[in-house]
Amino acid sequence: MATGSFRHYGLGFVLLSLLLQLLSGSSELQSNYYAESCPNAEEIIKQEVAKLYDEHGNTAISWIRNLFHDCMVQSCDASLLLESKHGNGIVSEQASSRSFGMRNFKYVTEIKEALEKECPATVSCADIITLSARDGTVLLGGPRIEMRSGRRDGRESHASVVEEFIPNHNDSMALVLSRFESVGIDAEGTVALLGAHSVGRVHCVNLYDRLYPTVDPTLDSDYAEYLKGRCPMPDPNPEKVRYSRNDRETPMVLDNMYYKHLLAHKGLLLVDQQLASDPTTAPFVEKMAADNGYFQDQFARAMLALSENNPLTGDEGEIRKDCRYINAV
Repeated sequence: MATGSFRHYGLGFVLLSLLLQLLSGSSELQSNYYAESCPNAEEIIKQEVAKLYDEHGNTAISWIRNLFHDCMVQSCDASLLLESKHGNGIVSEQASSRSFGMRNFKYVTEIKEALEKECPATVSCADIITLSARDGTVLLGGPRIEMRSGRRDGRESHASVVEEFIPNHNDSMALVLSRFESVGIDAEGTVALLGAHSVGRVHCVNLYDRLYPTVDPTLDSDYAEYLKGRCPMPDPNPEKVRYSRNDRETPMVLDNMYYKHLLAHKGLLLVDQQLASDPTTAPFVEKMAADNGYFQDQFARAMLALSENNPLTGDEGEIRKDCRYINAV
């Protein structure tokens, strides 16, 4: 075949690909996606996140957890925010045992309302989840992550498969790594993402198995005594409101103290402590414990990858008017 024919074939292939992309309505995520449609969108989200942080510091942690729980389950499509409502056929993902302890969803509504006043039916709830996680990370002393936007909102709940995607606190490390790998996160990124446990708290209901009837031998004995004080021997109806901070030294700073605690056998959850003993993850734990900058770089890389897991774009999905419910047809 002549060189000119190759060129024509190549050009034709490119044009055909572009045409198919336009016809399908698909598009890629972009930096500053709302520059023309809603120029102040990202600033509004940033201001609302900062305001809520000033009023309720723990909201910053909620934004990060929202991203994790939404994007790990099939798609970054704001399915996490859907609520069950009579007649809508939705089973909320928030009702799953994997969502235990999650809160502050009502503040997503506040951000959405502020955006709707500025630019009605323009900014997706999926992008609110992503961009609020970005801004919340900074407020916690973490890295600035250049998240892209342009996601659209899903119309379906993934409640039936949540437990297949969200790791449990006592899962084996092999299973945890497999679940992260399924969404494109490697072992190094997995270790970094679990560093989000540097902030926030763990409810006692997830700690009892490591304390009673005997203490887990991988847990530092002095730390175990402290945890028993926080989480006394449970009765048949344990108080699920009891909790322990993930990090007693810098509880509201996203830093590498988490990894230092793991090396000292002070990981709260079994899944945490396994990071320091598993041969695949242990080298990364040691490196992150020694270098906060390295941890933050890897955390940013992994969060960015997670935020772009199978998003709906173009003509897919919808832009919800209320993040809690799909739009009326």
